[in-house]
Amino acid sequence: MSITKESELVGMKKVSDVVAYTLKEMKYFAKPGISTKQLDEYGAKILQGFGANSAPYKTYKFPGWTCISVDNEFCHGIPSANRILKEGNLINIDVSAELNGFWSDNGASFVLGEDKFGHLKLVDASKKILKKTVSNIKDGVRISDIGHLIETEAYRLGYKVIKNLGGHGIGRSLHEQPDGILNYKNRFDRRHFKKNMVVAIETFISTLSTYAIENNDGWTLVGNKGGFMAQHEHTIVVTDNKPIILTEKNEIWD
Repeated sequence: MSITKESELVGMKKVSDVVAYTLKEMKYFAKPGISTKQLDEYGAKILQGFGANSAPYKTYKFPGWTCISVDNEFCHGIPSANRILKEGNLINIDVSAELNGFWSDNGASFVLGEDKFGHLKLVDASKKILKKTVSNIKDGVRISDIGHLIETEAYRLGYKVIKNLGGHGIGRSLHEQPDGILNYKNRFDRRHFKKNMVVAIETFISTLSTYAIENNDGWTLVGNKGGFMAQHEHTIVVTDNKPIILTEKNEIWD
């Protein structure tokens, strides 16, 4: 969507605060010994407390309220009572919701407890790349140039990007135009970011794979060449200077 009046910005700020707070609290709640279903239900209670609706459930009938992916699961992981969290797990939580007709999206990868398996470097790379990416988005910037920035930074840090996942427009639904804000430079994409545009910007930084493929549960995505992936995401409003980071309360950069 494009913000055209103050009430729309207020609505986007409210739903963005909700998903940001939910993500932050879920990260704090995650601990070894609990299941991803317990973690998901905790997030669901927070969303429901604000009167918000789970976006993946409302849009796609996703079998969970949030997406929780562990270790070699890249994204869209289904919460399960059988998936028990362990020290050192690489975890990704993606929280998106609708409130009063407005939609927002954010996500974060993190290491649970001690970094026993060396995932923290990947997580930190994803965070840094998202921060640099967001700081370079403003009115008139080519979408493909942002993809080039993400890819260049990933390679500089020794990683790859997932080429068939990307950010997207958001606001009045979960996925809007501009869709396909990719993590690499698509030379055929001549679109530009425009002032007041609302977009969800996501990094998909991986150790080995360059494409995400669906596993046999019909939802969870894994890497075409294995390995691990870290994702971080903010919903922002494009301005003619630095963007407004609507989901900044998730504190993923702190």
